[in-house]
Amino acid sequence: MNEPQAPLVALVDDEPHLRATVAKALRKEGYRVQAFADGAAAWAEFEHLLPDLAILDIIMPRMDGLELCRRIRGASQNVPVMFLTSRDEEFDRVLGLELGADDYLCKPFSLRELAARVKVLFRRAAPHDDESPQDGERVSAGQLFLDTGRFAATWKGIPVRLTVTEFRILHSLARHSGRVRTREQLLADAFPQDSFMGDRTVDCHIRRIRAKLELGDDEFDGIETLYGLGYRWREG
Repeated sequence: MNEPQAPLVALVDDEPHLRATVAKALRKEGYRVQAFADGAAAWAEFEHLLPDLAILDIIMPRMDGLELCRRIRGASQNVPVMFLTSRDEEFDRVLGLELGADDYLCKPFSLRELAARVKVLFRRAAPHDDESPQDGERVSAGQLFLDTGRFAATWKGIPVRLTVTEFRILHSLARHSGRVRTREQLLADAFPQDSFMGDRTVDCHIRRIRAKLELGDDEFDGIETLYGLGYRWREG
């Protein structure tokens, strides 16, 4: 009986040192890795065989990460996609997520954080038997339900598509419903493996979480801002 192959991760970035370093770290975690220097080279391969997960730089020659993500999503809705970006503009991140990316990391980043995010994305993408128990906990706060085993969220019974970071922040708020969580506490919960993020990054994530919950409920007001303190999930 043949042993199943390790998951295939495609790494697409035009920085040779980053490609070599990240590829080595991922192989150490047990993944197979294909590395490409630009989006066009990657897509030429993906037309024959899609990877199990794709890690894409945004700014690359020949074909950028946004276009490559768009093409991947045209071929499959199931391949997890993570962006790597050195650009700080909110526009790039939001556009990438609107195209169907599942998460992103800003450069520079911790290799441990990258490996942890990849593990989470594979776990979330794996098929589950609803009758079998799952690792992790299930948290409810009002009409919000979170499943940490699947990194799945629902609001008023409607699934909410969150990135890994957004899920962790929302989970932190829900677990401490009614209590203030500072930006520093939310960052620690969102990036447990290390982080180079500033605490204002939390504000960007909170805006996106609110926007996603408001898509299914235009009266959503479950996340309260306490100026100078942080954020709180409203009880009730």
